[in-house]
Amino acid sequence: MIATYRKYILNFKRPSGTSRGVLTEKETWFLILEENGKIGIGECGILRTLSIDDRPDYEEKLQWVCENIHLGKEQLWNELIAFPSIQFGVEMAFLSLQSNSTFELFPSDFTLGKTSMEINGLVWMGEANFMKQQIEEKLAQGFRCIKLKIGAINFEKELELLQFIRQNFDEKTIEIRVDANGAFALNNALYKLNQLADYKLHSIEQPIAKNNTDTMSELCKNTPFPIALDEELIGVFYTKDKEILLEKIRPQYIILKPSLIGGFKGTLEWISLAKKYNIGWWITSALESNIGLNAITQFTFTLNNPMPQGLGTGGLYTNNFDCPLYIENGKIKYNPNEKWNATFFSNLQ
Repeated sequence: MIATYRKYILNFKRPSGTSRGVLTEKETWFLILEENGKIGIGECGILRTLSIDDRPDYEEKLQWVCENIHLGKEQLWNELIAFPSIQFGVEMAFLSLQSNSTFELFPSDFTLGKTSMEINGLVWMGEANFMKQQIEEKLAQGFRCIKLKIGAINFEKELELLQFIRQNFDEKTIEIRVDANGAFALNNALYKLNQLADYKLHSIEQPIAKNNTDTMSELCKNTPFPIALDEELIGVFYTKDKEILLEKIRPQYIILKPSLIGGFKGTLEWISLAKKYNIGWWITSALESNIGLNAITQFTFTLNNPMPQGLGTGGLYTNNFDCPLYIENGKIKYNPNEKWNATFFSNLQ
């Protein structure tokens, strides 16, 4: 088996705002396996400043993986515990190599095009008018669940945007999720949660910054509507530590991003513990290319979670890869007759 890796820069169609700044491009890495004329590909979807494996030796570790690919998927996963995005890429690459089709990792009714999954429509941070425009577009596109990133503009303006939705759609018609990305101050987070509760929200992701477990625990006890942990899960590598975290904070939900928490295996560990503590969950992509999004979507379908999932970021980029995934009426679907971009491998050179 021969293993190589490639770097690829994804360019945003429009600068995209988060509470950590505005993104114009996204770096990703592909792990490519070749054996007996077959090719497997995995995406190591690192998010600079957020991924725990945003380290100076990242590329060096990818080279080590290629030199030690003979160790196999399981041993490599264990050796890469501090590099969750590479764990994900390794899992994906081996599944891809072993499958009948390079990009059909989890054959199902979804990949046969027989069924679909509901997803949330993501509204990016920006000026109030831009956010309002996005909200109107998502509603027109048939989304029943909308997710707004908040915490970057004036809080009163954000409340006005929520009011705009609720003036036109009640909570039974449109489910609203908000993601603060840890933007709220510890001393007024509960006050803001109480203000947000007026708008009948489904949940809020990561209201305060991670590693404030005492405060987060109190918030989850006293919150007027559900809290979901997101960044809080990043960098918690071992099962014992995962359980300690969930047992202490007792969130209502956890958000699972395979690229940030150790791929499929890491995701399944969190789900197992969430079930033990009666905590809900859903899966979200993390700005991967369509290669990673495809793998995450197929995997998510096999878990039979009826909630809207956080999938479908593939349309953000000017230089993504054509693929069978598409979004229609707020659902992600797979067209088995749609072929992958034939220039895929040449684009990686």
